[in-house]
Amino acid sequence: MVEVEIRGVPIRTWKAAPAHLREVLEASRERGDATFLVYEDERLSFAEHADAVAALASTLVGTWGVAKGDRVAIAMRNFPEWSMAFWAAASVGAVVVPLNAWWTGPELEFGITDSGARILFCDLERLERLGPHLPALDLEAVVVAKGGDAVAAPALRFEDVVGTPEPGGALPVVDLDPEDDATIFYTSGTTGRPKGALGTSRNICTNLVSLLLGQARNAARAGEPATAEPTEQAPEQNAYLLSVPFFHATGCHSVLVANLAFGGKIVIMHKWDPERALELIERERVTTFGGVPSMVWQVLESPSFASRDLSSVRSIGYGGAPAPPELVRRIEAMFPGRTPSNGYGLTETSSVTTQNIGVDYLRKPDSVGVPVPVCDVRVVDETGAPLPEGAVGELLIRGPNVVKGYWGRPDATAEAFLPDGWFRSGDVARIDDEGFVFIVDRAKDMVIRGGENVYCAEVEAALFEHPAVTDVAVFGVPHRVLGEEVAAVVCLKPGASATAEALQDHVRERLAAFKAPAHI
Repeated sequence: MVEVEIRGVPIRTWKAAPAHLREVLEASRERGDATFLVYEDERLSFAEHADAVAALASTLVGTWGVAKGDRVAIAMRNFPEWSMAFWAAASVGAVVVPLNAWWTGPELEFGITDSGARILFCDLERLERLGPHLPALDLEAVVVAKGGDAVAAPALRFEDVVGTPEPGGALPVVDLDPEDDATIFYTSGTTGRPKGALGTSRNICTNLVSLLLGQARNAARAGEPATAEPTEQAPEQNAYLLSVPFFHATGCHSVLVANLAFGGKIVIMHKWDPERALELIERERVTTFGGVPSMVWQVLESPSFASRDLSSVRSIGYGGAPAPPELVRRIEAMFPGRTPSNGYGLTETSSVTTQNIGVDYLRKPDSVGVPVPVCDVRVVDETGAPLPEGAVGELLIRGPNVVKGYWGRPDATAEAFLPDGWFRSGDVARIDDEGFVFIVDRAKDMVIRGGENVYCAEVEAALFEHPAVTDVAVFGVPHRVLGEEVAAVVCLKPGASATAEALQDHVRERLAAFKAPAHI
């Protein structure tokens, strides 16, 4: 580790971390013909991926004049084209804006407008949602993946833009720095509007080394080789079953970026289905699967679990939602000797802040683990004063993984990002005598449904728009599989009437479907 001054604050950083994402991409060419992405019957090697990215990057710069700092938005489900668009934009210094593919048309319009994106990469479903809003957007190009003949001008087909990539094609020359803006990931806001977390290359590349160190810590405690590469004991290429969206920090930083860097194969599902997941684990010799705890539960409880060959699985990892200790016991019983893991992080901390893996997790299943070595954590009271060991208060985080702030939101940035480098997580926690962090509650008025953040104020605002509603309170209720579900108590105006189904439909028309209350 080496200490670096970041925005005026001395911060420990990883000395061996890549300087920027372009460096990660260029190194991936050395993997050659090894498989990088699998989607349905489509397979893409590391070399093919790098060639397509170089061709796309050249078009971004040469045709549309995309320059360092320009924003490029991506709104699509997990397709191989998502990865190509991300790496092409990142390699030329553009700021990638991954938009939530579950958003409605108005929500997508907000993300594009708020970020000031010049170029949009999307799929046909997102294009259709955005249709009525496109004339109002200041986009120079809309590139559509897997749209086929349904894509009409002025939109462009992704395959036409990429063309036939030149083998070994060079990337456009751009001068990049670790502190360059790299991504804007939108996270739901307590005021009802999402906030764009502005991340840097250093934030994302820090996560790479932190992931490696977590593996090394667990391997040392288990007496196994500390490497992400195939070994004599584990000769197969690491294969990760992708069950979380690329538009989340975990899916992007800890899956997409990490597997490109470490030579892993990403097996992409069209949509989550536990039976399909088991089929792909067997077919692709998947070594790691997980996502959020609800997905692991569904795999373990599948009626076809016992009939599948799951011998390739070496680890089961999850995060993004509360994980009951019972899940750890079930994994140990049904995957004996495999490595379960949990972790904690936020969009604002570029994925990983703490990790709880293997032996540690079995010992303390209700903890989210210890902070990675470059991160500091502490618990404070309402005044911001540090609390003693074991006391409960708000968790603060400091490290090179903490983003710069919120895009175009100076007030929100000042509230959450303190001048001395600490980020206010909004989560209530305690830290034990061994440094393990325990998340006790969430200070923010938020429900986490299957790994998706749902802010109560946003749902309340949508319900208040219904003509029959006079008052409403939204909150979370426990759910065994999803962790939490959204619930609402609604007061109707005197003489007015509305069914629960009508109110749910009302919310779905305005917000993504997962935000609609399951109970009213």
